[in-house]
Amino acid sequence: MLLATAAGDALGAPYEFQPPRGPELEVVMAGGGVWEPGEWTDDTAMAIAIAEVAATGADLRDEAAQDQIVQRWLEWSRHTKDIGIQTGSVLRTAAIGSTITAKRARSVSEDLHARTGRTAGNGSLMRTAPVALAYLDDEDAMVEAARTISELTHFDPDAGDACVLWCSAIRHAVLTGELDVRVGLRHLASKRRALWVEHLEVAERSRPADFRNNGWVVAALQAAWSAIVTTPVPDNDPSAGVFRADHLRSALDAAVRAGFDTDTVAAIAGGLLGAVHGASAVPLAWRSLLHGWPKMPARGLVRLAGSIARRGQPDRFDSRYPGYRIGALEPHPYDEGVLLGGVGALRELPRGVDAVVSLCRVGDDDVPQGVPHVEVRLIDRAGADDNPHLDFVLLEAVRAIEHFRQQDKTVLLHCVEAQSRTPAVAALYGSRMSGCDAHQVLEAVQQVLPNARPNPAFRAALDRLTPAVSAR
Repeated sequence: MLLATAAGDALGAPYEFQPPRGPELEVVMAGGGVWEPGEWTDDTAMAIAIAEVAATGADLRDEAAQDQIVQRWLEWSRHTKDIGIQTGSVLRTAAIGSTITAKRARSVSEDLHARTGRTAGNGSLMRTAPVALAYLDDEDAMVEAARTISELTHFDPDAGDACVLWCSAIRHAVLTGELDVRVGLRHLASKRRALWVEHLEVAERSRPADFRNNGWVVAALQAAWSAIVTTPVPDNDPSAGVFRADHLRSALDAAVRAGFDTDTVAAIAGGLLGAVHGASAVPLAWRSLLHGWPKMPARGLVRLAGSIARRGQPDRFDSRYPGYRIGALEPHPYDEGVLLGGVGALRELPRGVDAVVSLCRVGDDDVPQGVPHVEVRLIDRAGADDNPHLDFVLLEAVRAIEHFRQQDKTVLLHCVEAQSRTPAVAALYGSRMSGCDAHQVLEAVQQVLPNARPNPAFRAALDRLTPAVSAR
């Protein structure tokens, strides 16, 4: 959810305030203006502030937790490249020197609404996704938190309703894998419920670009939902290189093409798309670029989400991998520019290695500094396929290797012991490079890595993906 929020944000940033983009124009995560390629904007930054507090295990409904959130927003606002007009106004007015409280922020927000009646911008909806993750086991608490955190800067009921609906949809998607934006309607007052049913019906029969005033929270939600539901979900066809996971990328592309507040609409859509499809559907090419306030890369978002899910409890992951054989290191039999190894090779990076593709979780201390690093989390359990979008992820890993090799980089490809994940990806890479059957390449890999034994799920994936060799 956090990764896809940031991805949509960074994808849309270069196109903000531009009219809708036609199919002849590209949408790429190239940066532009003040934004670097892959840099997220205020949408993700404000969400991160909420996520940081949730990651401590705090109840976001508590005044003390909300004090921490607004204080973090204030710190961020004083150095940010961009901030929404309404959000900036509330934070500046509510601040006394370098301090701010939730009570003051809410009072300023309420007063602004009473005076102008115009506080229904999309600035609270764009940041609301982490609230859903903090309350996976308590829907009513989530609804209360979503609305009260919205009111810190956006007091209009439209903004609160939108946050409740979107958080409810995200929570439902995480728990069930289903898309249902109406699941939260029961939490709205009956008159407002009917109004939102109409808003959603309009979104479903419209194009994202039809909502040109998407700076308004209702239109922003409609544009995001329209991008999701009007983008076809592909059927998996590994032999053709087409996957259900592609829906996330295609729907974010549609959200950006809506034009105007592109980064915000795509960030909103990203939160729900990431929730329903999972992190494995976020393209590695995007993940390798993602970064932003507070000097955080994509793996920082993953760490933050894990802390929220654990309610601030310590992470029991032991990056030392005690008890495993981690010392393997051999050149790929079809390409000596790709080294196949265990996690030990990552810790003592071989001379000349210019890029790393990790197929397992690694500790922060093991991430190489100054070397491009892509982390692909594959689960390896003999006889079971626990990996969502397995074929898509395997092909993504291979494409990452291909990308680095096209730049003439020497690549370390590793998992923990180089027994299952590494040889499977190495076989698919060699197959695409040579045109040979993946199992033929695997036999060659096993000659240099005698302990290589890809699990049955990985072997079956090679069977499905081998016809995709020609679809490079």
